[in-house]
Amino acid sequence: MLQIPIASSSSPTFLSWCWSLNPPPPSCSSLPPTYNFPTNNVSKRRIRKYPFRVMNSTKVEDDYHATLKALNKRGRTPRKSLGQHYMLNSSVNDQLASAADVKEGDIVLEIGPGTGSLTNVLLNSGATVLAIEKDPHMVAHLRERFEDISSFMVLEEDFTKCHFTSHLMTLLKKPDEENFKHAKVVANIPFNISTDVVKELLPMGDIFSEVVLLLQDETALRLVDASLRTSEYRPINVFVNFYSDPEYNFQVLRSNFFPEPNVDAAVATFKLKRTADYPPVVSTKSFFSMVNSAFNGKRKMLRRSLQHIYPSLEIENALQSLSLPTTSRPGELTLDDFVSLHNLIVKA
Repeated sequence: MLQIPIASSSSPTFLSWCWSLNPPPPSCSSLPPTYNFPTNNVSKRRIRKYPFRVMNSTKVEDDYHATLKALNKRGRTPRKSLGQHYMLNSSVNDQLASAADVKEGDIVLEIGPGTGSLTNVLLNSGATVLAIEKDPHMVAHLRERFEDISSFMVLEEDFTKCHFTSHLMTLLKKPDEENFKHAKVVANIPFNISTDVVKELLPMGDIFSEVVLLLQDETALRLVDASLRTSEYRPINVFVNFYSDPEYNFQVLRSNFFPEPNVDAAVATFKLKRTADYPPVVSTKSFFSMVNSAFNGKRKMLRRSLQHIYPSLEIENALQSLSLPTTSRPGELTLDDFVSLHNLIVKA
């Protein structure tokens, strides 16, 4: 196991060690990264490539050296418990902002800003940024770095426990007012809270227009691809497609991070649906309860996996009326199939 040297904020030891361990590629701060597009069965219509956008040359960009200097200044090393992997390539942040089409006047929620490399791009794009950061040392760094920028606010909170909507609504007009403008989420999030973030944000289509996340590549593929009859088809796929239209944008190689993770990452976009556009179910609570119960016995037929909730005969009759086999298993039903089945067997 590598031992990370402890260094004070005034010592160059940590920064020198970082550079020797993972030297920057040639012209790291000026060349766009090489993105690898997946070759598996993810639907082509759900993959989009965004052109590289060059930032205004008069604005300072975060590159490999700037990111490590920010860490060295605070005498910080990435903490595994917080899932910290810092972005070293400024062009990846440009691509994240491009995926969300961040522009002047946008309100953006950022989760886990770290040293503020992505924050800097968002602010340079003219957005107002509300950031949520758990690490108090990074919060102090962010407040110092952006202290003169009125369009930036950071909360020292754990996102999974933070009631951020009250802060966000102070930046937005109320939904019942004219010309209500939805906010956006753009974030390079810790991989270990990906599912929590998705479950928290996707049902918030009345506040956010889209959620753009840098995730573990395998996670991004799993969330976007809702192919039936595969081992990866799970309740989270039904959830994601119920509340959004997901797309896989591009892959980001692991070499763009410090410390380098064991896996590549990817950017995925979730275009959120408004409440009025959700599939028509009698009750979302009972709907997802049924879906989760169905997948608890993924290899079982629905008439068996759901029999503790609904009579088997009732489930068979409902499947027949939908022109589905009475031997259907959960991995064989689409979102629309689950919606129709639920509405047939659940009484209002």
